[in-house]
Amino acid sequence: MFDQFDTSEIRTKETTIFMRKSGNGPPLLLLHGFPQTHLMWRDVAPLLAADFTVICADLPGYGQSGCPASDPEHMPYSKRAMARELVGVMEQLGFERFAVAGHDRGARVAYRMALDHPRHVTRLAVLDVVPTGVAWKRADADFALGFWPWSLLAQPEPLPERILAVAADAIIDSAFDEWGSAPPIFPPEIRESYVEPLRDPRHAHAICEEYRAAAEIDRERDEADQAAGRRIACPLLVLWSGNGPLQSWYETEGGPLGLWQEWADKVSGEAVAAGHFFPEELPQETANALGSFFL
Repeated sequence: MFDQFDTSEIRTKETTIFMRKSGNGPPLLLLHGFPQTHLMWRDVAPLLAADFTVICADLPGYGQSGCPASDPEHMPYSKRAMARELVGVMEQLGFERFAVAGHDRGARVAYRMALDHPRHVTRLAVLDVVPTGVAWKRADADFALGFWPWSLLAQPEPLPERILAVAADAIIDSAFDEWGSAPPIFPPEIRESYVEPLRDPRHAHAICEEYRAAAEIDRERDEADQAAGRRIACPLLVLWSGNGPLQSWYETEGGPLGLWQEWADKVSGEAVAAGHFFPEELPQETANALGSFFL
């Protein structure tokens, strides 16, 4: 697991970012989602490293990255702030221009990066998400029950922090059992690596702040960008779970592709025959889809 990858911690303006790096070729940044860390790319990244310089980073507040001090508006955990931090990491590594792929929460950082830093992002892939503002605008009972972290973790502190820290095992088990197609792919050591940060009160607070930012400032910025006609300039790949709710929830809008076409001109994509965690369930298929798009 990441045997050929170098490990480092990059100091940014606001915090430290833990990352692994390997390979040769064009730079490719991989960003994880909730409740995972960069380890979700453990089987995909080595495959991509044959053609790319692959960087797997823990998002601010997640995994082994630092937890910036927050504020009443949750600004340090807005996707704009997180994207800015990670662009700075790539610049420190010597990559002025790079491709980025994000899954779940990481995809939200990735598309904000493409919107705010178009001269840096050459290509963008978003995995199993629709835009944040779109998700909130179309939220219904199915959304509230199926994607419970959105509303639960966005509640005022300290309730969600205490739930995360005290019930970390249950949170992980629920996510993998409800959203995944093949829970046995998560071996005990990987499961524990996802549980451990949630038990840490600093990381529990940071993750809740990130969800609060999504419910407030991130949503407002998405709506403002839509009203202003701002669009993602680079080519965009959309991959989503063929076994998950995105396959059916947005059929009247043309599915995930139709929704993302409202945000970008050069959009392609397809469903993947697996659950929400398809990069871990089908790493070879995920690497193939990403590799062919980014090359």
